[in-house]
Amino acid sequence: MALLKEYAYRAVDPRGGAVSKGTIEAASAGAVLGKIRAQGLLPLQVEPVATTGIHREIRLPGADKRRVKLKPLALFASQLSAMINAGLPLMRAITIAVEQTEDAGLRTALVGVQADLEAGLSLSAAFAKRPTAFPSLMVNLVKVGETGGFLGQSLELVSATYRADAELQDKLKSASTYPAVVLVIAVLAVLGMVTFIVPVFEKMFASLGGELPLPTRILVAISHNMVWVLPLLAVVVAAGVFWWRRNRDTVAVRQVVDPFKLRMPVFGKLTTKVAVAHFTRNLSMMLRAGVPLLQALDTVGRASNNYAIEQAVTEVQKSVRDGRSFAAPLAKAEVFPPIVAQMTSVGEESGTLPDMLGSIAQLYDAEAKTATEQLASTLEPILIVLIGVLIGGMVLTLYLPIFSIYSQLNEMR
Repeated sequence: MALLKEYAYRAVDPRGGAVSKGTIEAASAGAVLGKIRAQGLLPLQVEPVATTGIHREIRLPGADKRRVKLKPLALFASQLSAMINAGLPLMRAITIAVEQTEDAGLRTALVGVQADLEAGLSLSAAFAKRPTAFPSLMVNLVKVGETGGFLGQSLELVSATYRADAELQDKLKSASTYPAVVLVIAVLAVLGMVTFIVPVFEKMFASLGGELPLPTRILVAISHNMVWVLPLLAVVVAAGVFWWRRNRDTVAVRQVVDPFKLRMPVFGKLTTKVAVAHFTRNLSMMLRAGVPLLQALDTVGRASNNYAIEQAVTEVQKSVRDGRSFAAPLAKAEVFPPIVAQMTSVGEESGTLPDMLGSIAQLYDAEAKTATEQLASTLEPILIVLIGVLIGGMVLTLYLPIFSIYSQLNEMR
């Protein structure tokens, strides 16, 4: 996917008067002028190269709206922080970042950021125009860093936070991927047996004669109906996926789904630990960067991606705005364990709230990792037993008529 436009240029060397021409790939004509001047030349003419046929720029539908993942964002923030702390101009640092990043969505967004910087916008304003690429948390921290003159340090905080969040997400995915894959394989195996193996046994039973046991008759009836059950199942699954993608971010759906995620059997406690670690880490980072508490709560609440936590943070905001305690609403919210309210209360009283929130984040990071390892070791035997019962039950059902026929033969003797 082409991201930069090609420009033809003519320029003159002021020292010898030699005229040179060529082509340069850049985000805009202004970027081409900057590159020409950086070579010590004076630009005479810059114009875009006409692209036709197979050379025309290819853009995937929805590429500009693709949400950037945490790992590429953490790497970009770390690289940009290192370049700014090393003294590189911001425009030069962004240009290098565009060339280095491998994530297509982030690279597309950075090309737009580069053009906005050339037009005179600040880095935070350019980020804010692309919410799918740069979350509000990052935008606010960059804005604080620009205002306070410590942009590099703000980006370091962003990188460290997103790296920790990405690690926790990977832990949660690794804990849920194994059981999900095993269950999918089990379901496919059952469907395959019912669709292809049961009819073979049915023909064999028909040739032997006699009445089939009830469990076998039920299985054969299911097999006969798979002709329309499988297409219907495929349509239902496709419709469900389509509906979920369209409605998963609506308030009505999040009011039901998000609290359920925190109460799910087996996975609920792990999800809660990850959510608490994410909330406390982000809030600690923003307070350390100098963001006012109410503004930090608003940003962190919207960045939590969980409706239950957003509602709890809203109550905390009301309490703080009215001059009451920060920790009291946390104690009333079911989503936060009691230790969170107790530790934040101590931090509030001692004036060390950012440090205390950071300690809570570290505590729940460690607990989430431990819970993930325990979850994997607990689910494995449960899934083995479940699959054994499922497949073994079907095999036993298929062999019941054989046992019945064998017993009838013995009686005839």
